[in-house]
Amino acid sequence: MVSVQYVSCGSAALAMNYAALPYPTTGRSKTMFLIGQYDSPFVRRVAIALRLYGLAFEHRPWSTFGDADKIAAYNPLRRVPTLVLDDGEALIESMVILDYLDERVGEGKAMLPRSGPERRKHLRICALASGLGDKAVSLLYERVLRKEQLTLWVERCQAQIADVLSALEAERAKVTTPYWLGGRIGHADVAVACVVRFTREAHPQLFDASRYPALSAHAKRCEALAPFQEIVQPLAPPKG
Repeated sequence: MVSVQYVSCGSAALAMNYAALPYPTTGRSKTMFLIGQYDSPFVRRVAIALRLYGLAFEHRPWSTFGDADKIAAYNPLRRVPTLVLDDGEALIESMVILDYLDERVGEGKAMLPRSGPERRKHLRICALASGLGDKAVSLLYERVLRKEQLTLWVERCQAQIADVLSALEAERAKVTTPYWLGGRIGHADVAVACVVRFTREAHPQLFDASRYPALSAHAKRCEALAPFQEIVQPLAPPKG
């Protein structure tokens, strides 16, 4: 397994360490592939983790709307991300996929503490970020797919998004290290950065950078890294 380099800040010089990170071949005849488009914060966080771990993969940017039948062959839920391994096994849901990647690279390189309070803190941030992503996606679909939006649902999603952003802002403001749990980037950092970008693009009226300076600075630091700059796609919502 190729060693993984971590960086402790978002400077351009250190971001170049990622650009130089080799993408190893496993010696197998097949390469795992990731299904989904990078405008999804869930697909993007998995792809960035793969790059940070230096694991080779192919990308199949299938849409859950336009390519649902293709996705169904690997995931009956027709959801993304779906990661199809070298042997054909299909992993679904981002947290399940990331758990597999952590196991594959080993405890010393995994971007999540193995146990204890630090692991629980990390998982809590990941859960908040995932929930924020779910609500931001739901609100986007409500806007673009329904002719008449359900006011009760819209207000509920907006309240949940605002409350989670405030909670994450408060948590990040307490952290003095470059990343959430220290000097090494972790899954919580990637998850938050990806969902902040998505929320900004999908619902700019709900993300005022002046209200969330710690989150804005965190996202900026992460987005300066080479894997984030490589793995990105402008938001392209479905059309009703």
